[in-house]
Amino acid sequence: MDFNPSAKGAELLQQVTDFVEQKILPIEEGYFKELRALDNRWTVLPIIKELKTQAKAQGLWNLFLPKSDYGAGISNSDYALMAEQMGRSFIAPEIFNCNAPDTGNMEVLVHYGSEEQKQTWLLPLLAGDIRSAFCMTEPNVASSDATNMAATAEIEGDDVVLNGRKWWSTGVGHPDCKVLIFMGLSNPNAPKHAQHSMVLVPMDAAGVKIERMLSVFGELDEPYGHGEVSFSNVRLPKSAIIKGAGRGFEIAQGRLGPGRVHHCMRAIGAAERTLAMMIERGVIREAFGKPIINLGGNRDIVANARMAIEQARLLTLKCAWLLDTRGIMGAISEVSQIKVVVPNMLQVISDQAIQIHGGAGVSDDVLLTALFTYARCLRLADGPDEVHRAMVAKIELKKYHKQINAAAK
Repeated sequence: MDFNPSAKGAELLQQVTDFVEQKILPIEEGYFKELRALDNRWTVLPIIKELKTQAKAQGLWNLFLPKSDYGAGISNSDYALMAEQMGRSFIAPEIFNCNAPDTGNMEVLVHYGSEEQKQTWLLPLLAGDIRSAFCMTEPNVASSDATNMAATAEIEGDDVVLNGRKWWSTGVGHPDCKVLIFMGLSNPNAPKHAQHSMVLVPMDAAGVKIERMLSVFGELDEPYGHGEVSFSNVRLPKSAIIKGAGRGFEIAQGRLGPGRVHHCMRAIGAAERTLAMMIERGVIREAFGKPIINLGGNRDIVANARMAIEQARLLTLKCAWLLDTRGIMGAISEVSQIKVVVPNMLQVISDQAIQIHGGAGVSDDVLLTALFTYARCLRLADGPDEVHRAMVAKIELKKYHKQINAAAK
């Protein structure tokens, strides 16, 4: 395995790093203060539009699309390092047009969308003119098992009719959100993984209603948000179905591999920032006549954090390399491994940083509560820890099936 970026990747990585350092981090605190002061936080501040224009002009745009005519044409391994830099700021991904769930939705359209779908939805998404959301999780079933899905996408002649309720649909609160990808049951009599379809749904389609925006630890995450959305007899032409009826699970499998690398590398970037905040606080703050960093086991905490970040990064880069060289089927175990390891690592480090910051750590004066919340939510998003551990164990046990069968006799 070679984790060195390509020549093009190295150049773009330096540009992204410089942009985050020089353009984004210096305005972040002011951005959040301005947003919190608004009566209506579901808005895009002018500074975001300005920085997006600058990033686009520098070619730092749609970097997440590997080996594609639509993006930078770099590898997953190259982009992973850039995602880490973007993860140092909550607003950076959108500025580079690399924020979830838009990245995953654009990947779906690049690989599975029809020409009509690409013209209508992909091109505006690539231009950053609109945003999107992904509607899969449901409130009334255990969505960790996606085959439980109760919402329907039934074929009626030349139409597809959607009914059901989805929640934790990230991004539906954004004022520029114009399209949803809805996953629903089309044929309950088909094989288990050929029953569901993905459908492109305009936000303004008749029968689509945002029932409420969901809070996470008391915060609504404006201007993106996580919504509960109802679909009541939403009638669309069959051409709105992506790839064809019954292809939902196939599309989901292709969507989630690279997306989990993106999530995890952003989380590693967040962990680096968290560790830096922890060290800075520990060095400059004194108690009992000593810097806090020298009290208790705080030096051990710092050392363990560094080792955990390095281990998580190496595993995630290995996963990206496998996706580049062997595709999703050659990286299934590693995709699940990083999805467990990285969010847990960030959760531990952000909790420790909160502790070292004392009362300030649980306030809005620093970003630590937001970082902890991000880590905790990531342990559920795109599948809970338990599902991913089960996948890793299943693959691991297959390596020993002969010994296990022999022992059972």
